[in-house]
Amino acid sequence: MARDLPWAGASPWGVLVSEVMLQQTPVSRVRRYWGPFTTRFPAPVDLAGASVAEVLGLWRGLGYPRRALRLIESARAIVEIHDGEVPRTPEDLLRLPGVGIYTASAVASFAFGRSVPVIDTNVGRVLARALAGRSLSARDARALAERLLPERGVAPFNQSLLDLGAQWCRPHPLCESCPVRRVCAWRGVGGDDPARGSAYVSRAQAPYAGSERERRGLVLRHLGPGATALSALESRTGLTRGDLERVVDSLVTEGFCGRAGEKVTWAS
Repeated sequence: MARDLPWAGASPWGVLVSEVMLQQTPVSRVRRYWGPFTTRFPAPVDLAGASVAEVLGLWRGLGYPRRALRLIESARAIVEIHDGEVPRTPEDLLRLPGVGIYTASAVASFAFGRSVPVIDTNVGRVLARALAGRSLSARDARALAERLLPERGVAPFNQSLLDLGAQWCRPHPLCESCPVRRVCAWRGVGGDDPARGSAYVSRAQAPYAGSERERRGLVLRHLGPGATALSALESRTGLTRGDLERVVDSLVTEGFCGRAGEKVTWAS
């Protein structure tokens, strides 16, 4: 049942990188990026001194590049505050830029064996369907997940729930082949899918085509190594001047690049 994941058993830094990459991104895509990224940046100190342009070059195609900026900031915080070592507790991990409760829990569990539940949208579906048979509030879902934690082997247990949700308890579940179908609470009670509207279960993402995400990606893809004129970006991306100005200004605000008049450069 367990998936063969390249970051299984990796260093705490390798686990942190994988969990940041996995935010809103399927395992199948992350597999292609994690190895080259951690080879180039094998420790926080390596990423802390890297340029935004180089990091985004390796990140290109993975999506949600804001995560890459937060990962650089996290690497710098780890070097400056934690002597280059990834913090071990969820509380300290939560203080890193771009790290939320899921990522902090996942790193604490998979890298350090901490006894904390790891709840993403996959596990949220398992909790609502297989274990509760009803939609759950965030409080009830977390309480249920905490009660399930074994005394030993917490990390493999958390991974098994993630794998169950990813492979069988999908948005459109594969109930007939599911390994827990005989004890599934939803299968016993029937009715509407309890995962719909249940805590931690995310809705389908908006289409990428024509979105602001696509426009931002176009600008980042066509930004040259030096200063790039707005007129050149307008020609390369096909965006209207108004859309281009808005996107560039937002990228400057978020720390991707700088702008001086009609010229745009990568952030240092």
